[in-house]
Amino acid sequence: MNSHFNTVTDEQVDQVSTGLTSEDRARLLDALHWAQQRSEPAVIVGSQPLWEHCLATAEILASLQSDVASRIAAILLALPAHDGKGLDPISKTFGPEIGKLVQGTRALLKLGEVAREATGGEVADLATQKENLRKMLLAMAADLRIVLIRLASRLQTLRWHAKTKQPCGVEFAQETLDLYAPLANRLGIWQVKWEMEDLAFRFQQPEKYKEIAKALEEKRIERESFIDQTLADLKALLEDAGIEASVSGRPKHIFSIWNKMNRKAVDISRLYDLRAVRVIVADERSCYNVLGIVHEHWSPIGEEFDDYISRPKSNGYRSLHTVVADKAGRAFEVQIRTQAMHDFAEHGMAAHWRYKETGKSSAPAAGAEDYDRQLAWMRQLLAWQTEAGSSALDQQQPQTASDRIYVLSPQARVIELPRGATPIDFAYHLHTDLGHRCRGARVDGQMVPLQTKLDTGQTVDIITTKAGGPSRDWLNPQLGYLASPRAKAKVRAWFNAIELQQRITQGHALVEKELQRLGKTAINQEQLAQQLGFAHADDLYVAVAKEDFSLRHIDAVFQPKSQDEQTRTQPIISEHKPASSSPSGVLVQGVDSLLTQLARCCRPAPPDPISGFVTRGRGVSIHRSDCPSFVQLARRDPERVIEVSWGQTGDSVYPVDVVVHAHDRHGLLRDLSEVFARLRLNVVGVNTQSKASLAHMVFTVQVSGADVLQRALAALTEVSGVLSAQRR
Repeated sequence: MNSHFNTVTDEQVDQVSTGLTSEDRARLLDALHWAQQRSEPAVIVGSQPLWEHCLATAEILASLQSDVASRIAAILLALPAHDGKGLDPISKTFGPEIGKLVQGTRALLKLGEVAREATGGEVADLATQKENLRKMLLAMAADLRIVLIRLASRLQTLRWHAKTKQPCGVEFAQETLDLYAPLANRLGIWQVKWEMEDLAFRFQQPEKYKEIAKALEEKRIERESFIDQTLADLKALLEDAGIEASVSGRPKHIFSIWNKMNRKAVDISRLYDLRAVRVIVADERSCYNVLGIVHEHWSPIGEEFDDYISRPKSNGYRSLHTVVADKAGRAFEVQIRTQAMHDFAEHGMAAHWRYKETGKSSAPAAGAEDYDRQLAWMRQLLAWQTEAGSSALDQQQPQTASDRIYVLSPQARVIELPRGATPIDFAYHLHTDLGHRCRGARVDGQMVPLQTKLDTGQTVDIITTKAGGPSRDWLNPQLGYLASPRAKAKVRAWFNAIELQQRITQGHALVEKELQRLGKTAINQEQLAQQLGFAHADDLYVAVAKEDFSLRHIDAVFQPKSQDEQTRTQPIISEHKPASSSPSGVLVQGVDSLLTQLARCCRPAPPDPISGFVTRGRGVSIHRSDCPSFVQLARRDPERVIEVSWGQTGDSVYPVDVVVHAHDRHGLLRDLSEVFARLRLNVVGVNTQSKASLAHMVFTVQVSGADVLQRALAALTEVSGVLSAQRR
């Protein structure tokens, strides 16, 4: 115990215990006496004594009508932090509720230090980081009273700088505007928000602050005279109408004035709401009755009307706002609200703790129910969107607080992840290559398994290897390595790329073997692939490896042709000959008896838009017009593109590839085959593979047209377990 003893005046005791019951006042006095003798003579930002700061913070909380636990926790922050050994003396003496409030507030103070480090980077990224820091501040607070204590502490520091005229850093003021004032706004604590903004603006731009303050002072007498007369007139009108109301002038805040001047690009003299009146009535019906009286006796300015009662702001603020003008054309603002709306507007979430206290007395059920409802609303604030306005993200369904966590990189960058995310999710969020090479992680300096579920506020450092890739175990949902869809997609893409390379290698070996058999090892395989209708040799190798392309076609390229065949396959184009139809039902414009073949890469079928490409020695290869291979071929050799169209197809059938994704189960292939049998469709090829309980199947089916194919796809999607069925 320290020898010094911090003094507390009777006036301070009265201020810090305002509005408490006798029982709660006794608890608060016990905490004061206990903390007086144990607090350290430490200092905080600006060299303000810690005891003085904590006591003043508790007074701010009292002015916000917060509960006794919040005030006690603010006072006990003057004590040294618990070293983590044994039971926390605060929790032991005052109970776990207050112990958690103190512990959580200290965690937010530490996060504030991190926030000051995260001030570099690009402008757009910086805005995202500030928003994530605000979310993180809220998400770290299991009890929202912790955020309230933190806001009161920041406000007290600003007040102390203003009172003592001690210099306040511009960075500190900017952090207040970027982080803490928006937090107060999100929680609806306008009383704290406005004062924070005005004080921070005063320290950040002292000249602008003085300029606006001076302009307000020059017109103060005239403005006050106008408001006094307006108040008297309005009171008389309300009395005549039998409406009980409290009518007063509304204070104007310098930072708000500065914002409006910038936003509207106008001089201070052209702002409507420098002259403002506030009316507080008993109920919502009276709000609209007062609005009618105001609009009847003064001229409303239509575009300046806002009904926040029927359409509350996102933070729950409710009130009627209107701007009217007197006969001399002098405009003034009128705000109309109930007492409950006013309490909420001034105190925000702090006002809700009174409902909890009410629940202990005369109407516990009603009070508790109302309190729980308000608390549920406050929890939804954790999913707020950015202040910037309507971005593409604004149209998405907001996620609740329980869906997201916020962790830190070693460089103090805030990363937003889905709840349940692991260090591997974190690594893939930062960079794909970092995720691939992830082999270990430190969380808050301690080595942890890669399946460890991260929590808000933790700092994560990834340990990597110089080379390598992910493990297939990471995709096993039972092992719990990944929670983020983004990370899972990147791991799948890695293995898909590996599989593709394996197929290319396998197909290349088969093509090489076939060419050796034919004695054609010196041939250019890129040109051979193009002759066969592929854009690149790799496409040919993949088709061969997947058995989508027979090696017999390579043999056919080198077989000697009869004179009749050579004549038939020559692409001699004559403008005077009519279009002819091939056995495949394809009309080739201006060409007679030209050999055509349907490309295997896209498998066209009527009524697909089609295009032709004249190959070397194999006639015209018919592609779907949107086929990627055809697009590349046409870009490289546009002179070899030829116009084709579907002719009389008759009873012709065309092979198309149908891709089915489904949950793998016993009997799946049988059920799918029954669909084709029922529709009397001939299946000429099947390729199936199963990974992680998911089946990927490719059926090559002969169809006569698009309508038959659509019926088949619709029937396939109705099979149990099928996720999708579509044409490749």
